[in-house]
Amino acid sequence: MNSTVKKESLYIALSVLILSMLMEAVFLIIRKWTPEVLFGNLLGGGVAVLNFFLMGLTVQKAVEKNEKDAATFMKFSQTYRLIMQMIVIVVAALVPVFNVISAIVPLFFPRLAIMVRPKVKFMGEMDEATSEHNGKDNGEEEDSDE
Repeated sequence: MNSTVKKESLYIALSVLILSMLMEAVFLIIRKWTPEVLFGNLLGGGVAVLNFFLMGLTVQKAVEKNEKDAATFMKFSQTYRLIMQMIVIVVAALVPVFNVISAIVPLFFPRLAIMVRPKVKFMGEMDEATSEHNGKDNGEEEDSDE
């Protein structure tokens, strides 16, 4: 597993955790929270992170294949990951220990995190630029030959 898959999977896992906590808070605020909400959230969130991780591994392996084999491999992986998500939804609907809504909603969290990712990177770049600029303004000048 390469470092990009690790880094991006960690970002997704952290994002899913934060969004899951927000969802739990919403259930608390509207007074609909039960332990089943937590269990559904854990199930959906865990599968969402696993799905993203498996997708990353699939892309990593597909890059090593020729174009036709890579496309087939990607479609195969996508099909099985979609089936995995459908099974989770069915299990959440049939097993009373899970709240079906709190199991389904986290499946969309990685997509939300991916949409926000460019803004997070941009904000990080702004912070780095600001700290570099502030460092030079505080009397820390680069050595020059003048």
